[in-house]
Amino acid sequence: MKLFFSSTSPYVRKVMACAHELGVADRITLLPSNAHPVTRDAGIIAHNPLGKVPTLITDDGLVLYDSRVICEWLDATHNGHLFPRQGAARWQALVLQSLADGILDAALLARYEEAARPEALRWADWQQGQLDKVHTSLLALERAPQPLHERADIGTLALACALGYLDLRFDAWGWRGRFPHVAAWATGFMQRPSLQAKWALPG
Repeated sequence: MKLFFSSTSPYVRKVMACAHELGVADRITLLPSNAHPVTRDAGIIAHNPLGKVPTLITDDGLVLYDSRVICEWLDATHNGHLFPRQGAARWQALVLQSLADGILDAALLARYEEAARPEALRWADWQQGQLDKVHTSLLALERAPQPLHERADIGTLALACALGYLDLRFDAWGWRGRFPHVAAWATGFMQRPSLQAKWALPG
């Protein structure tokens, strides 16, 4: 398997964390890329017209994207346990993954407003609106943190990767101080080997 990746992409981190949990991380060859919202990478576009990471090429040539599809394919193909098959546990895991990905989508847009948009064109209220999505999502988790414990599924892995991205890019925003219960869970959960592996850490 081959994976177009970026070392700081939280979505790539989610895929690689899942691969590690499933014991197949060493079967994935990482393909360096330069995904960017403005200056796009033609090498990725040749396989994924969206030009985004992660993009996975399977051993039989199937091209998969985005992270949600790749993670579910890895789990289904390798008889995994990260996607509960039925019942309330399945929907809880999928909804938490959607919440985590929504946190990431908003955080990335807020990041791009500073890192990719010329200063004269930046819109502070729009950026604040994106960060407010992060705030309200973490507030909901803070008020009902119990479902996070004793779980290792696609939802909790996705959330850990989202919170790791906040540590990387929005440390000054101080999410850990604002949401101590979520922070305490994250501190413990991030000790999992799948999230400590060198390739999985933002750098």
